[in-house]
Amino acid sequence: MTPLLQVKGIEKRYGTRIGCAEVSFDLYPGEVMGIVGESGSGKSTLLNCLAGHLEPDAGQVVFDTKTDGPMDTVTMSEPERRMLGRTDWAFVHQHARDGLRMSVSAGGNIGERLMAVGERHYGNIRTKAIDWLGRVEIDETRLDDRPTSFSGGMQQRLQIARNLVTGPRLVFMDEPTGGLDVSVQARLLDLLRGLVREMGLSAIIVTHDLAVVRLLADRLMVMKDGHVVEAGLTDQVLDDPQHAYTQLLVSSVLQV
Repeated sequence: MTPLLQVKGIEKRYGTRIGCAEVSFDLYPGEVMGIVGESGSGKSTLLNCLAGHLEPDAGQVVFDTKTDGPMDTVTMSEPERRMLGRTDWAFVHQHARDGLRMSVSAGGNIGERLMAVGERHYGNIRTKAIDWLGRVEIDETRLDDRPTSFSGGMQQRLQIARNLVTGPRLVFMDEPTGGLDVSVQARLLDLLRGLVREMGLSAIIVTHDLAVVRLLADRLMVMKDGHVVEAGLTDQVLDDPQHAYTQLLVSSVLQV
């Protein structure tokens, strides 16, 4: 099977400080990769390099496109990368406000993504928006309400609907449950797990919360000071951590 994403030797530096160094891995269709580490470990820098938000200093991010097969997204033109970001890729921000148009209705937020890929029929857009609100457990009576009137959990679910309505194959998630109450986190994680399985999504999830990767990720990478210090199947890494830093992360959770 051809990997959906091949990451080859990605590096990013900020002067003398290492953002991420020599990161390589393959991600296959339908697979979820978790990236964990403390603040400053390099996990968000890596995610932004992979998603095209940051230009890496070295390395390749090869995506198996529908039309042209494997292509290095680092060397793609900006319009090509933008189109990829609207169609086959999606990015779920930690703060929903960063991924939503707060002055536009809930239906309009979902509709914008559809219009960006060429949908013009108002009836179709509205029908799909209502369908997706239902799929993320938001009542269709909120279709014309603005996200400013939504709770934090509802805003995050709306952001997920906006991202997934075009049927992407790869979703990048940056701390998707960060800042939410524990009960809201649990509901959102359950929703995400269902959508990932139902749609056969591949995903890369950055988080400091080991419970999130335990629930969602098939494989796990542990980062420290910009380097991957341990990688493997999620349960294997969490149940039998080999690196001292991973052992520390796991034990700190167990002690809470």
